[in-house]
Amino acid sequence: MVKYYRTDDRRIHEEATIQTGVWIHMVNPSVTEGQMVADQLDVDIEDVLAALDEEESSRIELQDGYTLILVDIPSVEIRHEKKSYTTIPLGIILTNDVIVTVCTEETPVLDAFINNRVKEFSTKKRLRFVYQILYRVSVLYQSNLRVIDKNRTEIEERVGNDTQEVDLIALYELESTLVYFATSLRANGVVLDRLTRYKRLEQYPEDKELLGDVIVENKQAIEMTSIYRDIINGTRELMSSVIDNRLNNVMKNLTSITVVMAIPTIISGFYGMNVDSNYVPFATGAHGFLIVAIITLLICVITMFALRKKKML
Repeated sequence: MVKYYRTDDRRIHEEATIQTGVWIHMVNPSVTEGQMVADQLDVDIEDVLAALDEEESSRIELQDGYTLILVDIPSVEIRHEKKSYTTIPLGIILTNDVIVTVCTEETPVLDAFINNRVKEFSTKKRLRFVYQILYRVSVLYQSNLRVIDKNRTEIEERVGNDTQEVDLIALYELESTLVYFATSLRANGVVLDRLTRYKRLEQYPEDKELLGDVIVENKQAIEMTSIYRDIINGTRELMSSVIDNRLNNVMKNLTSITVVMAIPTIISGFYGMNVDSNYVPFATGAHGFLIVAIITLLICVITMFALRKKKML
């Protein structure tokens, strides 16, 4: 899909053709659509479709007549029938007259501009538009990180009574997501650093201030990712310890029950021996069985109290 947008009087509207000051919004474009835009803007087709490769790394390249910026943005995916997060590339191409964005799917980062929810947004101020996109990328990372931490909190509240192995798997998936985020944020930080050093990209004082805000937000997202990874790692170790301790308690109780049940087994074994009854206590008495049963019960009760006193039952 390829659409053309332009802002006039601070309002965005769709255009039918490419013209000066237009924003070309491309979502999972076909090769034909990519070739059409590349031919009209005199841009390499590989640069236009670079963002469609999920393995593309964040970078910035200065070409003849245009600049290519690739950054990673957060994206929602369904993993194991649950909502999860990953990162996908977003391509931004700056020419002398227009700006092009390319992504494999619709993203809240760009939807905010299309829905006119960004203040002081103009497709004609191309570099400021880029910085506004990068700013919203950092904000989206932080928003998703808060959701991840909320999910972690919900799992942590179940530690103890309702802790299950599925919670450990969920924590592992959250930790994997944070690894993706950390890698992408660091790569985006390299791109932002290079943007501050390129003299070819014309910047106004307010643009430099906005770029500074973007760098601060990106560093904050990196710090949040690091903190949440440490917290999740601690929570996962705590849950593993709780599950292991629960298993140890079960084994301890089973062992104690086995010890108690072994007492009547041993006593009945003695009385089952093929020996003269005169040498077996209470064997010839009228109430011998009852006396032996009571003695066995008393020994079991005493053993249980002893085990409980030692907190083994």
